[in-house]
Amino acid sequence: MANFFNDNEHLKFHLTHPFMQKIVSLKEDNFSERELYDHAPLDYEDAIDSYEKVLEIIGEISGEVIHPNAEEVDKTGPELVNNEVKYAPGTRENHDVLVKAGLVGLSLPRKYDGLNFPIVPYVMSAEIVSRADGGFANIWGLQDCAETIHEFASDEIKEQYLPCFNKGATAAMILTEPDAGSDLQSVQLKATYDQVSGKWYLNGVKRFITNGDADISLVLARTEEGTTDARGLSLFIYDRTAKAVKIRRIENKLGIKGSPTCEIVFNNAPSTLIGDTRMGLIKYVMSLMNSARLGVGAQSVGIAEAAYREALKYAGEREQFGKPIIKYPAVYEMLTMMQVKIHAARSLLYETSRFVDIYKAYNYLAETRKLTNEERNEQKYYSRNADILTPMIKLFASEYCNQITYDAIQIHGGTGYMKDFPVERLYRDARITTIYEGTSQLQVVAAIKGVGNGAYLKLMQEYASRPIHPELEYIKNILLKMTDQYEKAVNRVNEFDDNELFDFHARRLVEMAGNIIMGYLLLLDAERNRKYTSPAEIFIRKARSENVANISFINNFSANDLSGYKNQSYIE
Repeated sequence: MANFFNDNEHLKFHLTHPFMQKIVSLKEDNFSERELYDHAPLDYEDAIDSYEKVLEIIGEISGEVIHPNAEEVDKTGPELVNNEVKYAPGTRENHDVLVKAGLVGLSLPRKYDGLNFPIVPYVMSAEIVSRADGGFANIWGLQDCAETIHEFASDEIKEQYLPCFNKGATAAMILTEPDAGSDLQSVQLKATYDQVSGKWYLNGVKRFITNGDADISLVLARTEEGTTDARGLSLFIYDRTAKAVKIRRIENKLGIKGSPTCEIVFNNAPSTLIGDTRMGLIKYVMSLMNSARLGVGAQSVGIAEAAYREALKYAGEREQFGKPIIKYPAVYEMLTMMQVKIHAARSLLYETSRFVDIYKAYNYLAETRKLTNEERNEQKYYSRNADILTPMIKLFASEYCNQITYDAIQIHGGTGYMKDFPVERLYRDARITTIYEGTSQLQVVAAIKGVGNGAYLKLMQEYASRPIHPELEYIKNILLKMTDQYEKAVNRVNEFDDNELFDFHARRLVEMAGNIIMGYLLLLDAERNRKYTSPAEIFIRKARSENVANISFINNFSANDLSGYKNQSYIE
């Protein structure tokens, strides 16, 4: 039987990272619920065993149900019937099986019928599901909305909506509008408070909404008259049972076809305010978007893993000129780099997830007791690092995903261009990952802050300070030199004291930082298990050559050179 957790040893490696002991202890508040719930863990080992068992179930469902359904779902897709979105039969089966297994709402507290799982195993489940079907992973991953409700809504709202997720409620984050795509502060959908009924009502149009006809939707709307920026926006829950929206259409997309993307119209739709007005984008949606970006990171790694396995299998079976094509250097180099990129992205994905886990655990503990000074400092430390790594994982994982699916088709040759093999679907599914939840260019805009304020450099130095076995020192020395080169490149750009020039080089600087950070993470993986030594060395040597190219470009570029790019960008 196919099991997408058991057949991937790298997942268990990251699940048992040393940081997990701290994460589990914080998440379980020193196992305070073991007397209240018979399924609450008794200790760390019991918790890890529970995570593994659930991931094995998700792995089996992914391998035996979701993956076999993927091709037919891609062909059939959802349809719009009587103003309701109807999932493809395979999508309905996928969702029903996961709901019956009790696997929706994994991260929610047990009092809301969740499993109280940390972010790490939840993100891991998203990677597994994404490997089976990237389109269905969108529907599965939107349970992130439950976490936002849990984090910011009142107790009354939590009690009303959170238990619904375990019973199978679907979710959507309704943010984008025809004239407000990436620029969410321009959202115009209007929320009006009616003094008589004591309710909020929504009016306006939303576009490109994933799972737009969901049971429970989080809607970003403008509550403050006369405002045009983020300070006038608030966040609402819209309950599908109100039947106050019109689904104009389901978009006909290049990929992830099983995931319905809708344009919808709100017409005096009753809604419930989450938290405070004016904080919708500034606080609540930013948190939701960070979770979504982590989810796209997991989706990207999962799709890339699927593409790599398809390419590896085909290369071993396909013979040309008397031998399998995997024996040709041009092919085995491609396969090696595909695998190494997956290792790097996966290490960054779970490092980011661990940082999120720790700071969020402290946030929840702060609601029940006063944190110590040491705990507050740790909360700030992990929150800061989660903030700088989240755009980085979204950027690198999605770009690698596109590169890997591209190479998977190339290894298949002309066959890969046909619909006879899954790689063409994986290639189409991958393309959206660099676009939604913030394009790669916007991730650079978010990540460049970590370059400018020195946060990435500080993280590199912290990784460098960790003890390494003598046999790995040669790899560490490469990274130390790369770190020094990166610092000099940043200083070089800053010398011009030109914000536009700094922004022009932003992607080069962020890519350099990401290469070094992922290099350190792979080195630390090799310290835990020597089987990761070769991937670490290969990735770092390749990353070093990329960084050298970026440094050369930066060192031979001046503010005056910008004019050439500006002139070329305009069509006369």
